[in-house]
Amino acid sequence: MLDYVAGLPAFLGYFAIGLAAYGVFAVIYTWLTPQQEVQLIRAGNLAAVTAFLGALVGFSLPLASAAANSVSVVDYVIWAVIGTLAQILAFYIANFTMKDLHEKITAGEIAAGIWGGGIALVVGILNAACMTY
Repeated sequence: MLDYVAGLPAFLGYFAIGLAAYGVFAVIYTWLTPQQEVQLIRAGNLAAVTAFLGALVGFSLPLASAAANSVSVVDYVIWAVIGTLAQILAFYIANFTMKDLHEKITAGEIAAGIWGGGIALVVGILNAACMTY
């Protein structure tokens, strides 16, 4: 019977680290982006919701890939940091390719939110695929 839950400690460790990584990512991402995501989301700004959820999903894909493929907790944490850096790069790519992206998101322009979230998702998919080793 205990064989069925033999992996539970490893699962709990990786899961806890993953949740902490989400928290750290959210703090860093919202600190670096010019728009105030939390305030905008609480105010019902759909563009901000779309952009931020895209970044979270874009981060979760490589985080999941790292959890599945890492050889140790340290390896997992290193790839989580790389996933964070890739999502920061994604924001700057989206911002570079759409003039005044953060002002448009702040103004609630849905297209800007979809663009920002979509770029984050695309970069996250590529990042996750590159982490399968």
